[in-house]
Amino acid sequence: MELPEGEQQKSLDAAGRVYEELTNLKAERNTPILALGGGVIGDLAGFVAATYLRGVPLVQMPTTLLAQVDSSIGGKVAVNHGRLKNRIGAFYQPRMVISDVAALKSLSPGETSDGLAEVIKYGIILDAPLFSYVEKKLDKIKALDQVSLEHVVYRCARIKAQVVAQDETDAFLRNILNYGHTVGHALETASGFALRHGEAVAIGMVAAGRISQRMGAFTEEESQRIEHLLARAGLPTRLPPYPVQQLMEIMQHDKKMRRGKLIFILPRAIGDAFISEDVKPEMVAEALETLR
Repeated sequence: MELPEGEQQKSLDAAGRVYEELTNLKAERNTPILALGGGVIGDLAGFVAATYLRGVPLVQMPTTLLAQVDSSIGGKVAVNHGRLKNRIGAFYQPRMVISDVAALKSLSPGETSDGLAEVIKYGIILDAPLFSYVEKKLDKIKALDQVSLEHVVYRCARIKAQVVAQDETDAFLRNILNYGHTVGHALETASGFALRHGEAVAIGMVAAGRISQRMGAFTEEESQRIEHLLARAGLPTRLPPYPVQQLMEIMQHDKKMRRGKLIFILPRAIGDAFISEDVKPEMVAEALETLR
């Protein structure tokens, strides 16, 4: 079953169409669903697999850099609802993830940049050598050099698997993988999903760096190093013309809210991040204003 690309496909309506197709095909509980495509297809197919007949086997076959390094691994599956991203979902692990970097040869420069945002994220939160590798090999990665891509996909998949193994259901530690995503998801929603996920996360990472600077936990030098690499990767580092108050209101619906407080993942150094519940809303708003 082919579906058009685009975040609008991650919906209960689209899931309903897939349920109908599975019913017509007389799918059984041992009938596997193969998700061949990017993160949207992986999320939608995973959500359907988790819920159809109370769970059928799922195989993720990601074909974008973003999906190979991030969304296909870890078992988070979801659809959007009410203009809010990933509002309805489950934790449902695939039986297998098959990532063939040769599939990435078809990516456009924008799609490659989209995935690079998540690669850079892993370097900042947990793997300083990976961050340095991307700095040195960025031109080769953007040119879709297969050896460089294989190294990056393997490193990112290994990091995510290690984190998920310790906290599968996002109780606390796994939140660290959401660096840049608190602001990023708000930006995606505000844009009506016109912004790519990686573009939104890139701006969110810059914002998190500015917040950490204001808290005295991060240096301006390292913050500039992050912004420079994101820009070299073809990603935005400045805020689009959305009202800051609108973004703040959207963030109040973020899944990472705990006891009415926003959870932020902040860098302490490249390769070292921490989870904070102490970020005041006014500090977030001030940091966003600096990115105009």
